Amino acid sequence: MPSPRLAPAVISALATISPLPALASSADAWAAHRQMVAAACIRASGLVDARLVGSAIAFDDSLATSAALIAGRYPQAPLAGKEGLSLCLFDRRSRSAQAAPADNWR
Repeated sequence: MPSPRLAPAVISALATISPLPALASSADAWAAHRQMVAAACIRASGLVDARLVGSAIAFDDSLATSAALIAGRYPQAPLAGKEGLSLCLFDRRSRSAQAAPADNWR
């Protein structure tokens, strides 16, 4: 069993080799995240000529979810060409997106 006096030394050593900036996300990391959310949500929406409306909203880490509103045109025959909206939730842990029609948000 390790000595109780060894624990503070190990924690101190780990703290010195772990740089503080790694604790916060960089501007580049957030930009890459926004691009990943936009691409995944556009794909998940199934809309043609889809685009992000505004910017995605990132919830805190307890939810690990980002939400995005996507606009585009429906490809399905009965609605072909009609403008549509899709609400997308992006799971930051699994990096997967799920979208649902949100036309009633107009």
